Amino acid sequence: MTFQTGESGNPAGRPRGARGKATVLAESMFEGEAEAIIRAAIELAKSGDTAAVRLCLDRVAPRQKDRAIAFELPPLHSAASALSALADIAAAVSGGDLTPPEADNLSRLVERYVHTLEDTELEQRVAKLEREIGIPAPEGNKSNQNSQNSQNGQSGPAHQHNRGAEP
Repeated sequence: MTFQTGESGNPAGRPRGARGKATVLAESMFEGEAEAIIRAAIELAKSGDTAAVRLCLDRVAPRQKDRAIAFELPPLHSAASALSALADIAAAVSGGDLTPPEADNLSRLVERYVHTLEDTELEQRVAKLEREIGIPAPEGNKSNQNSQNSQNGQSGPAHQHNRGAEP
């Protein structure tokens, strides 16, 4: 028997959000001692224990994993503008305005843009060639074909290229 999408293999199983016995036990044990444990960690940190200092700082001011980057990416509209954006990112790293991991994230964004641009251009070229030789567009691409016709100043099937017709 196969499972249906969105259906649990064990409908009578543990409900979402329910905690296991070990978690409940650990929380109940920690509940009465939390303040004493925190106070002891702070005292260890004050006495110079670097692990305790790191633990306390990580809890008070955790490292930010994702944050907004104060860097204005130039408008992307072509592969050439992507090259310009990558040059700006490299300059920002060398100037100390971006960290290498921030630059890597921005570079990946630009790379995804270029790949999408290439895919879109290839799709448009293939569709144009198919129209020129008379291959009908697949059913799923009818809306894409109509948008390309409107971009080319054409509308509807009357403006599609016919093989034996005069231009």
